[in-house]
Amino acid sequence: MDRFVLTDAQWAKLEPHCLGKPTDAGRSGRNNRLFLEAVLWIVRTGSPWRDLPSMFGNWSTAFRRFRDWREADVFKRLFDALSDEPDMEYAMVDATIVKVHRHGQGAKGGPQSQAIGRSKGGMTTKILALTDALGNLVRFELLPGNRYDTIGVAPLIDGISFGALLGDKAYDSNWIVEELDQRGAKVVISQHPGRAQKIKIDAEMYKWRHLVENSFCKLKEFKRIAMRACKTDRSFSAMIYLAAGVINSR
Repeated sequence: MDRFVLTDAQWAKLEPHCLGKPTDAGRSGRNNRLFLEAVLWIVRTGSPWRDLPSMFGNWSTAFRRFRDWREADVFKRLFDALSDEPDMEYAMVDATIVKVHRHGQGAKGGPQSQAIGRSKGGMTTKILALTDALGNLVRFELLPGNRYDTIGVAPLIDGISFGALLGDKAYDSNWIVEELDQRGAKVVISQHPGRAQKIKIDAEMYKWRHLVENSFCKLKEFKRIAMRACKTDRSFSAMIYLAAGVINSR
């Protein structure tokens, strides 16, 4: 196993935010860097935790450790540490559908308690993402695959400033246009054919929307994200945060 993911520069940013550091109260964690490589192996390969190579230690111990870090929101902090200050000259919003593996179903409370819904592709989850002008992930929301994209836009843009918002016609909603007008942000959203009053958009700027599509392509190189095998939204989100942080810091 010589195909580790984390570089020394990335690890230097991550180390202060890991649990079980020598400076933390309580028991020290055993080789946090190797543990993160174990999680990345799971995310990259899409394999079950039981198939974790022995060099990473006992799979059950690794999973319990992952669960503890997930509950402590460590993976969100790792994402923030790996993501430099975003370029918010403009932001881009889009969504992608991921199919839910049968191992990703069966959470307590049923699919309705998680961001899982039945669409044309079967049981699916929708990842709604906001990226910066470079196509780097800034925020995301998980929605059932059968929900409208616009439902998750409000929390994505809440409390964040940008010069313009780029989106396809799925985001051509009156409330979004009004919100952007109030902020003084430029509307660069493809117009729905049925819109009565057309809005002139910057066609040259709109061409850069492909960067958010590229972002999804990079994210789906991690097989556990391309096909959801996590029963809970919190586990799935933790894996997205870790993978996206690695992508942002490349």
